[in-house]
Amino acid sequence: MAASDRYNIDRSQDITQPVEELHPNETIKAESNFLRGHIEDSLADPITGSLLGDDHQLTKFHGIYQQDDRDLRDERRRKKLEPAHSFMIRVRLPGGVCQPDQWLKLDELARTHANNTLRLTTRQTFQFHGVLKRDLKATMQGIHAALLDTIAACGDDNRGVMATPLPDYDAVHQQVYPVAKAVSDHLLPRSRAYHEIWLDEEPLHKGAGQVDENEEPIYGKTYLPRKFKIGFAVPPVNDVDIYTQDIGFIAITNGETLEGFNVAVGGGMGRTDNEPSTYPQLGRVIGFCRPDQAVDVAEKIVTIQRDHGNRYDRKVARMKYTIDHHGLDWFVDELQERLGWSLEAAREHPAFETSQDRFGWSQNLDGTWNYTLFVENGRVQDTDSHSMMTGLRELAGMLRGDLRITGNQNLIVAKIPQDQVDAVWEILERHGILAVTDRSHVRRHSMACVAFPTCPLAMAESERYFPHFMTKVENLLAECGLGDTPIVMRMTGCNNGCARPYVAEVGFSGRAPGKYNFYLGGGFHGQRLNKPYMENVDEDTILGELRPMFERYAAEGEAGEAFGDFVIRAGYISAVNDGREFNA
Repeated sequence: MAASDRYNIDRSQDITQPVEELHPNETIKAESNFLRGHIEDSLADPITGSLLGDDHQLTKFHGIYQQDDRDLRDERRRKKLEPAHSFMIRVRLPGGVCQPDQWLKLDELARTHANNTLRLTTRQTFQFHGVLKRDLKATMQGIHAALLDTIAACGDDNRGVMATPLPDYDAVHQQVYPVAKAVSDHLLPRSRAYHEIWLDEEPLHKGAGQVDENEEPIYGKTYLPRKFKIGFAVPPVNDVDIYTQDIGFIAITNGETLEGFNVAVGGGMGRTDNEPSTYPQLGRVIGFCRPDQAVDVAEKIVTIQRDHGNRYDRKVARMKYTIDHHGLDWFVDELQERLGWSLEAAREHPAFETSQDRFGWSQNLDGTWNYTLFVENGRVQDTDSHSMMTGLRELAGMLRGDLRITGNQNLIVAKIPQDQVDAVWEILERHGILAVTDRSHVRRHSMACVAFPTCPLAMAESERYFPHFMTKVENLLAECGLGDTPIVMRMTGCNNGCARPYVAEVGFSGRAPGKYNFYLGGGFHGQRLNKPYMENVDEDTILGELRPMFERYAAEGEAGEAFGDFVIRAGYISAVNDGREFNA
């Protein structure tokens, strides 16, 4: 077998690169026996709180990241102790839909094995933080007992599929979710490594070195060059930031009938500071498919990225770079050749109007109710001002509906029967959760990633700091006469963009403790990238720059003009509709 076949390499990308210069992760994957590696040996080693060798790379495919407490790192180094290792576990939850009994089980696991909080992510799922190695297997088996799993929640594969989380608000939403779940299920890795390691399933191949070469018919032995993300949106609401996805399916309707989807490809947020060859990118619409074609379209797009994505340099390995390298026309031709049929021309749809959640009450077709509540930066916990974790535990214990995580880190208490509406309201009010939801528009439009103390990539604070920063922004807006003006602001602790800061009207990415890159000009409903405005600046500098902008916006902003549109019209920044213009 040729090396290029073994690694699914497109050698036309850079013929000057020899095979031996493949990124080391490619060898790790190829030699992992379909993600098994030596994880079981790592778990059994009582000497260290970490995994051994390269196993921390493989556990990502199982939904697990190895981390350590960075608040303690220097102190432990001085004492000649290893870092305070723990693990983040991410659940696979297509469309963010969770049953009440599942919520209760995850809540129990968070209190038993994690850090006594649940984290709602920007991809509509749960994360546990602070799980020790000795508790990993018990936690994974507890998730399995809830009829959930963590397969492909991380790693070089298709991650959790997002979908507009409104329940049966109308007939279209009823039809979109099953398609999103079908895509998620179809693109799961087929390896039984997860079941063998975490659920004690007997291996199919017990002999040393015995590998079923057909174990991964979609991914192959080396999976994808980089992570892959898919989302489904229903206009006019872009609450999954559809243009930031590797594949975005935009619902096309005729009345209450879902006719199909416009297909957008090549979105992605990650970039690297001081690397102008890297940039965020927006998905580009390439055509239309019917609902029954969506799984096939998704699979074939994944295989194009599998075969042609860059396996030498992970900084430029996402599908956005594959498309920009080869050209969009080449990509469409390649897709249609693999499909054996052609996408139809893209269809018109109502314009997107917002990327935000609809807070408060809404009613479904069947007469049940939903209540969307604000969860600041997705952290479900009890504090001095509110007991959100306790309250939601009580609510899940009585609810006959379900719970749904939004792409903005918030929560919908969904499909509440009429006879439970008053009881739900009483629980939310008694635990202070309603007061949390009754926040300013700018705060409710904000998002932040986890960052310190656990994320190993973070260079600055995000989740722990952003609420304090938003208080200062609220005060500044009031002083400038803007009151409760909605502005989309997002922050991440590094350049990777987990909270999607590069489509925010005002975005920040961490550069060093207390220092951030400052971006302006994103679209209010996620339709446009922002652009670097200042680099490596502190809070005083940022607020000092925002004040005159807010004053001009209050005085010169046109009726209905979003702040991101204003800063472009006022000349602060130029519009960016293609990521290749981001660093220009």
